[in-house]
Amino acid sequence: MQKRILIVDDEPAIREMVAFALRKGDYEPAHAGDARQAHESISEKVPDLILLDWMLPGTSGLDLARRLRRESLTRDVPIIMLTARGEEDDRVGGLEAGVDDYVVKPFSARELLARIRAVMRRSRDDDEDGSVSIGALRIDGAAHRVFAGDDPVQIGPTEYRLLHFFMTHPERVYSRSQLLDHVWGGNVYVEERTVDVHIRRLRKTLEPAGLEGMVQTVRGAGYRFSASL
Repeated sequence: MQKRILIVDDEPAIREMVAFALRKGDYEPAHAGDARQAHESISEKVPDLILLDWMLPGTSGLDLARRLRRESLTRDVPIIMLTARGEEDDRVGGLEAGVDDYVVKPFSARELLARIRAVMRRSRDDDEDGSVSIGALRIDGAAHRVFAGDDPVQIGPTEYRLLHFFMTHPERVYSRSQLLDHVWGGNVYVEERTVDVHIRRLRKTLEPAGLEGMVQTVRGAGYRFSASL
């Protein structure tokens, strides 16, 4: 079955160009010109991935990404941001809003499809992960859910992968480059600062349960996950 990809962009020409590339890559494209149309499309059928333009009328792509991450239907749907903003702070802002990757305009169809395949592959690998427990934290791999004690933890897909890797490799220090290789994949071109962004988001996710101290910074070396808070 073809994977459905929702293109959210207010420029019809760009939507058509991206849709053409998606059909060439054997994906099923869906279209939305703004946040309202995006929600209507999602309510009809939840996509397997969302391509989201940064600049949208009414609600920005960043605000929409944050909203999608809060909603149960789309919390685990991968998001790739399409943006003309190439500055590091802008890219980090997108990551902090909950997107999984970004593609800077102008981009080639080949690059876009490569990014989509990489994000899809990481998402698919998540489903194959098993369950693991350390201290009060538990990952139910079959349900793709995280629990602190008996309470569910709302977590984004990248933070889920990062937490799962940490919990299956506890008490060991990993550098940023090692985490990029293990969690994002060695063939994905992502800056090392991306790791810091998602570490902060993971700690913020665990903070309500008082477990953020399990993700520890080892100065000059990297990060470690430990049951010792």
